[in-house]
Amino acid sequence: MKQKFISKINVTTVLFFIILAVGIFARVYKFGSLPGGINQDEAYAGYEAYSLLHYGKDSFGYSFPVYFISWGSGMNVLESYLMIPFIAMFGLETWVIRLPQLIMAVITLVAVYLLMKRLFNEKAGLISMFILAVVPWHIMLSRWGLESNLAPAFLVLGLLFFIKGMDKQVFYIVSAIMYGLSLYAYATIWPFVPVIILLEIIYAVYKKKAGINKYTIISCIVLAVMALPLLLFLLVNKGYINETRLGFISIPKLLYMRSGEISLQNIPDNFKNIWNIMVNQTDGLVTNVYKDYGIFYKITLVLFIVGMFFVIYNVIKNFKSKNEVPQILLLIQFLAGFLLTLMVTVNVNRANSLMIPVILIAAYGLYEILELTSYKFIYIAAAAYLWWFGNFIQEYFQLYNEEAGYAFCTGLEEAMDFAMDNTPSNSKIYITPSVSHSRIMFYSKIPVDEYIDTVVYNNYPSAFMSAGSFGRFCMDFDLYNNLDTEGVYILDTGVDTGYLVQSGFKVNQFGYYIVAYK
Repeated sequence: MKQKFISKINVTTVLFFIILAVGIFARVYKFGSLPGGINQDEAYAGYEAYSLLHYGKDSFGYSFPVYFISWGSGMNVLESYLMIPFIAMFGLETWVIRLPQLIMAVITLVAVYLLMKRLFNEKAGLISMFILAVVPWHIMLSRWGLESNLAPAFLVLGLLFFIKGMDKQVFYIVSAIMYGLSLYAYATIWPFVPVIILLEIIYAVYKKKAGINKYTIISCIVLAVMALPLLLFLLVNKGYINETRLGFISIPKLLYMRSGEISLQNIPDNFKNIWNIMVNQTDGLVTNVYKDYGIFYKITLVLFIVGMFFVIYNVIKNFKSKNEVPQILLLIQFLAGFLLTLMVTVNVNRANSLMIPVILIAAYGLYEILELTSYKFIYIAAAAYLWWFGNFIQEYFQLYNEEAGYAFCTGLEEAMDFAMDNTPSNSKIYITPSVSHSRIMFYSKIPVDEYIDTVVYNNYPSAFMSAGSFGRFCMDFDLYNNLDTEGVYILDTGVDTGYLVQSGFKVNQFGYYIVAYK
């Protein structure tokens, strides 16, 4: 008996670490260089973190804001704040600013296992962890630093610790912290996190797993304190109160408020978009989806349909019982994510709160299939996932940079380093306007005061501003009618350099960019 128990423990432990190792490998191999280059949003998040670390203020002069102005209509702050200690240790580098996303992705793998283990059993936990470890969406998400993609991790952790709180109520406080942090990861989820928490509390109270005591009171206070700055931020941007600038915190007024981003008017079109994302598994963005592998492979959709059937069946069957109904907690998370996705202009990133609930319900579907059929089916399912996963990572690691290089401006860093190293510090550097100014800020590490004092925006104010110039960098220029023979030019490779060569410039190529210099 003892030997069988030890054997079972060993098998479970071995499987856990194998799945975790596979998940980590898929996220760490070529980390920082795949994707090559940098996305404009992660560049801005990185620069804001760098500026806060070294100068105590962001690119608009606010000290530790609760929400960045950045592009004009704002950007979430959590990822930048998480970047700060890593930048302090390793400097402002692409791989450094991607570390928070990578770390939280790995934590999510473990969190999903613990969540489904607590809700059902170890088998369900391992299945869920395995599916999440190998699906393209989560692998690609973990390898670059889009700030809103932190939200799924904190929503999962919020649910995990809420469920643990049903066993030991001190964990309700930890759950409140996780849900509170999720608010700083993605502004679009602000209306829905309170709904999730309220429904979970109603369920816990109904099942006599929560009541009014010191832990629930502290949890409410913690969540309220964490949410208060964002509430003040909304009041500022609705014009009810003035913006606040204190030494340790700032509540800024945006240049453009995207209040219509969440709207009932989006619902008809978003039904089509959700169908496209869930069934066709693409949003057309190379940053989110690679080739025909989709978001989570076609088999996951089938398992999700099966899982949703069993979720609804068990909720209806068992809700009035005295026992827990774990399926309802999955349903709450899914419905909240689905309703949110209906109301925003949908792409994969904006639907990120929906993805993990879909994967968990799919995993539950596979779990129920195994309970009703032969356990040999697990080998078929695992083989299918591993076949798709193997093909995906083989092509992704070999070909993705070539196919997505332009989206991440591959070669720009090398081009800018060459331009800055081979020209006098007082000479102008002209950069093609197809390059967002956030990337230039990031690679140049321009001091924030110099940026603030010299920046000229082409479309101030607006939701998505572009800078025409700042410091020694100029993105608004006429190459053929006003050539600066003392300057250096960074241009797209498609530009005819014959005119520059005839004018005495030398030309070097770096990825998708050429540098023309004297």
